[in-house]
Amino acid sequence: MARPKANLPDSAAIKALADAQGRLPVRVTPGARTEQIEVGEGVLAVKLRAKPQDGAANTALIRIVAKAIGCAPSEVDLLRGATGRDKLLRIPNE
Repeated sequence: MARPKANLPDSAAIKALADAQGRLPVRVTPGARTEQIEVGEGVLAVKLRAKPQDGAANTALIRIVAKAIGCAPSEVDLLRGATGRDKLLRIPNE
């Protein structure tokens, strides 16, 4: 059985949450059944299948956010929150 595709919102809605420097607040739920991104009030809620072990959830977070906004994962940086659920990412401002 194939895994369901991630539920991704419009990239403009995600970029609207970022400030002028491209900093994007994110709330992560690792170990979820499905991967999805929800745009909330002032924060991006991301559910990931990856477990929070050895940085796997952080890598998956960067990968899914990059896919959602249409850029390469190397353009997304984790600024704060490497071991917590509340994180701050830097995304490219275009």
